Amino acid sequence: MKKTLLALMAVLCVTMLSACGSLIPSGGDKDAGYAEDGYAEGRMGDTMHTYFFDYTVNSAYLCDSFEGYEPEQIGYQLLVADVTVKNTNYESIPMFDTDFQIQWSVEDDDAYDVPITYYSDAVSQQQLPTEYELAVDESRTGLLVYEVPADEKDFSIAYLENFDDGTSGDAFFVFFTAGKK
Repeated sequence: MKKTLLALMAVLCVTMLSACGSLIPSGGDKDAGYAEDGYAEGRMGDTMHTYFFDYTVNSAYLCDSFEGYEPEQIGYQLLVADVTVKNTNYESIPMFDTDFQIQWSVEDDDAYDVPITYYSDAVSQQQLPTEYELAVDESRTGLLVYEVPADEKDFSIAYLENFDDGTSGDAFFVFFTAGKK
C-alpha cells in the first residue's frame, strides 16, 4: 500500500510540475510556500505552509556515508537534509518521515524516493523519527537521509497533503542544489 501511495504521489507531482509551464522553478517570490492552484514551491530556507503544518528545508548536503551507513544501491550517494516541521493545526498531528519525498527529475516517474528509514533502521539520533506526534504549535528539527543517484545534484523535497477521507490536497516542493560534504 505504501508503494502504491508513493507511486501515486510521484505521478501527481510530475503531472503538476508539467502543468506549470517551465520545469525550472523561479526563485525570490515573496509568496513562496503558499499553494496556488494545488501547487507551491520554494527554495532552501523558505517555509512551506501546508494545511497541517509548516516545513522548512534548512540545509542539505551530499555524502558517501552517514554515521556508518552507506548507500545500498550501486551508483548512489546519500543526501542529508536538515528540516524543521511546525504544527500549525488546531490539534496534535501524527507525522512520518516518509511524508517527505526526495525527487531528482521531473521527466522520470521513478526519480524519487523516501528516507532510508523506510528500508532500514535510523542510524543517528539526529534523524527525524520514523513516526512521531506534533502537539499544537510544537516544532521539531531533524535530519532526513535519502539515497540518491551519484550523478545528481539538483533536488526537491516534496510533500502532498492527504486527508482522512482519502482525498489529496496541495503539493509542495522545495527546490535546491546540494553540494558534497
